Amino acid sequence: MSRKHPIVAVTGSSGAGTSTVKNALQHIFQRVGARAALVEGDSFHRFDRAQMKEALAKAKQEGNNLSHFGPEGNLFEKQLELFRSYGETGTGERRFYVHNEAEATLHGFPPGTFTDWEPIPPDTDLLFYEGLHGGVVDGNLDMSKEVDLLIGVCPTINLEWVQKINRDTAERGYQPSDVMDVIYRRMYDYMHYILPQFSKTHINFQRIPLTDTSNPFAVTAIPTADQSLVMIHFQKPKPSVEYKLNLKGLIDGAMITGFNTLVIPGGKMMYAMELILTRRVLDLLKKRGDLEHDAL
Repeated sequence: MSRKHPIVAVTGSSGAGTSTVKNALQHIFQRVGARAALVEGDSFHRFDRAQMKEALAKAKQEGNNLSHFGPEGNLFEKQLELFRSYGETGTGERRFYVHNEAEATLHGFPPGTFTDWEPIPPDTDLLFYEGLHGGVVDGNLDMSKEVDLLIGVCPTINLEWVQKINRDTAERGYQPSDVMDVIYRRMYDYMHYILPQFSKTHINFQRIPLTDTSNPFAVTAIPTADQSLVMIHFQKPKPSVEYKLNLKGLIDGAMITGFNTLVIPGGKMMYAMELILTRRVLDLLKKRGDLEHDAL
């Protein structure tokens, strides 16, 4: 963790909805005037698309486990190197993974490949990571110790699968059976490298559907925000009673369901994030000693 060069990370599984929190935070950064260096978790995958296909075939033939959730499919050490370098000096190297033709046009690299490693832009206020492994622990490697604000996004498991199935079939051309195979193949790594992160976070957002998702492969549409509740779990620091009561008063339909837990209507999720995360971001910026931010 770093007072001068803080790191904010949003972490969650594939299909969890981390991009929603990413968008909210980017709006907050823009509003408060924070210059953020964006780092995408996909950029630390070990293999590009073609290489991953070959590596998966080889792993299957040899009876080995391989997924984008575990250490065999990622460069955890490279990510930790960046986090430590940024925390100490505000510098480091990043790259991007090119998902589609639109990103290929933007970056000048073919879909399914990585851009070249490049320096983090100079004079940024914070580093912002969004991906699978913002707080991953692997042996002696503990990414969460380098992060100043770690936000977990973890919908109920069936909803997570509904969202992944919908995205992968609608946007990436997969068959439902293909997605089922991926979920099954990733399960060991999901349990050992994704789930433990949510005990390391400062705040967790968990969306809870109010429609039947008992068989995710039979659900034809993702439950809307109005068909959901959102549980917000404050882990670090523990919220005061006054803080929770204040939030409850500001968010219509909010319920305090535990000492550190608030449940809100799904349609209020973005509003709640604005209320909660803006204050957290401003606190990080003020610790940097920037008089401009101190005045906010």
